[in-house]
Amino acid sequence: MILVLIGLSIVSFAAVAAAQEAGRPGGAGIGAGLLGVGAGIAIGFGAVGTGIAQSRIGGAAAGVIAERPEMFGTMLVLLVIPETLVIFGFVIAFFLYGKI
Repeated sequence: MILVLIGLSIVSFAAVAAAQEAGRPGGAGIGAGLLGVGAGIAIGFGAVGTGIAQSRIGGAAAGVIAERPEMFGTMLVLLVIPETLVIFGFVIAFFLYGKI
């Protein structure tokens, strides 16, 4: 499955890199497209990493809270920490989008 995703990413990146604007020679160029791809990658990889981290932390947190309910606050903080990856990815994508 991972190889399929990597293959699709390479093919889509090659299609964007090889694309040409027909009829408008003064367009934004390939730089704007690559900035868009970078913004998508920033949010996409951040979201995937957050999902993987929270899946593991969530199971462990449920076990800890079942045994020691007073640890709820600590486990809540540990569940919120991976969300910063998505927030940072969104901020980077926002800055990249501002350059387009």
